[in-house]
Amino acid sequence: WYWSYEYSDFANIEFDSYMIPTNELSIDSFRLLDVDNRVVLPMNSQIRILVTAADVIHSWTIPALGVKVDGTPGRLNQTNFLINRPGLFYGQCSEICG
Repeated sequence: WYWSYEYSDFANIEFDSYMIPTNELSIDSFRLLDVDNRVVLPMNSQIRILVTAADVIHSWTIPALGVKVDGTPGRLNQTNFLINRPGLFYGQCSEICG
């Protein structure tokens, strides 16, 4: 799987983040969670994300932060959250897509 990210409030920065295949993982990586391009988010700031999908319904989540939002083709869904502690938090697809 992969997700595309845009930092639209600043310079027009866009990038894709692909899951690292199991055969390419390092010894300290997490299978089905580690990606090649991590998104960096500020702490103690309200973060708004907009989510959509190109093909089927996807459910994007960061379980450690209590964030979950559906990406639906033809719709733009949003959610807000606040990161109140430093750390590395894994985003993932949380349901069987479709």
